[in-house]
Amino acid sequence: MNYYRSNCLKFVHQVTLLTGGYQSLRMSKRQIIIGEDDRAVRTALSKFLRSTDYEVTEAETCAEVKEAFRQSQPDAAILDYSLPDGNAMDLLPYLKKLYPSVPLILLTGSGTIQLAVKAIKEGAEQFLTKPVEMSAIALVLERSIKNQRNHRKQLAGEALQQRDVANPFLGSSKIILEVEEEARKLTASNWPILIAGETGSGKGVLAKWFHDQSPRADEPFVNLNCACFGRELLETELFGHEAGAFTGAVQRKIGLFEIAQRGTVFLDEIGDMDLQIQPKLLKILEEKKFRRLGDTQERQLDVRLIAASHEDLNHLVQQKRFRSDLYFRVNTFLIHMPPLRKRTEDIPALAQMLLDRASSEISRPHLAFSDESLQRLSSYGWPGNIRELRNVIERAALLATDEIIRPKDLRLELQEDAPTSGNEPVITFREMQKLHIQRALTAEHSNVGRAAARLGLTKSTLYNKIKTFRIDHSARQSS
Repeated sequence: MNYYRSNCLKFVHQVTLLTGGYQSLRMSKRQIIIGEDDRAVRTALSKFLRSTDYEVTEAETCAEVKEAFRQSQPDAAILDYSLPDGNAMDLLPYLKKLYPSVPLILLTGSGTIQLAVKAIKEGAEQFLTKPVEMSAIALVLERSIKNQRNHRKQLAGEALQQRDVANPFLGSSKIILEVEEEARKLTASNWPILIAGETGSGKGVLAKWFHDQSPRADEPFVNLNCACFGRELLETELFGHEAGAFTGAVQRKIGLFEIAQRGTVFLDEIGDMDLQIQPKLLKILEEKKFRRLGDTQERQLDVRLIAASHEDLNHLVQQKRFRSDLYFRVNTFLIHMPPLRKRTEDIPALAQMLLDRASSEISRPHLAFSDESLQRLSSYGWPGNIRELRNVIERAALLATDEIIRPKDLRLELQEDAPTSGNEPVITFREMQKLHIQRALTAEHSNVGRAAARLGLTKSTLYNKIKTFRIDHSARQSS
């Protein structure tokens, strides 16, 4: 019976894909709400914006503007200051409270400096006096939407992710070339992608690559590991919450899905997502709608989902740890990232790329591998895959006594002898750099000039790193 139900669900899913239509393969147009009771002005604005590839919703009153927002959260709104049932000063606080990410542009026939200042304080993005040139409206809209997009990127923490951006297909092995060929077929698609592969094999790098190659590349990329959060915390991280939604929710929180509007959400280790949250994720995929915790307002959402798992989700479905309907939805396209042991001919190229990056970060630009080191790297089993390779190389770059990294600097014998439970704390590259600098300062009795010479850095560079790592060098440091 379970086998029959599973295949029926898969059939329904395949029919949905076939009948979904071309529109679902691309991003929807940017949506604008125009709140203007003058029909001639409203019609002219609508016609112009539609001609520049915006989707427009028209409203004549404050009540209609509110209803238009409820039906579909826009990318921006153009509002006349005076409407039959109120004015912008009534609308602004309401809209900014419920839709803080939407830029609001005000138009007025008789503007004053005092009124403009008041409107900006209430949350208006721009305050324009009629008559206004259509080209000016287009410029203000484009700038406002771009500013908001950049703000969402900042919230998504993209700056913190730049260090991990890399080519997921670096190498020349047959298996990685096949993965690249398959992946490139999916860049223009808007369907969900599931990336399978062992821990550390590069699933996150591939997810970011998909985002960068897609029509959503200029929008936010949000990365969340589902295994790192319990149910309650994961739910509020994904969907956000209103003030008072639960004990301790003292203010509104914007969830990651909302931050990623028009961009990409990458859910790593999706197999660890709590069963109670899975229906909400399915609703987003099916209906493109969600609710913040504690809110009655449904919000429209336009994001692409990329998921990853080191576990077999089909096996989790059989164990009733993962919903079958969600499995068929996220598994629209499946990409397997191979483990490093199956692409050993790629290790020299990967190792050199990682060494170049580490060398740059610690200002040791002339580091190179000996032939024996490359042979040792290629013959090792790499149970932790590329992530383990990166850690080994970063450590070697810090600890090497000269410009040549030799087998002893790799310390792979320690890797082989180490326990493999995966529960041991792992020292990060940042922590290793800090420790390396502290030891140099200790050896030179906190003399920054001599410590810089020992480390092969300029004095100013070392001062910057001391400030970055918040190292107290006024007294002798312990090792």
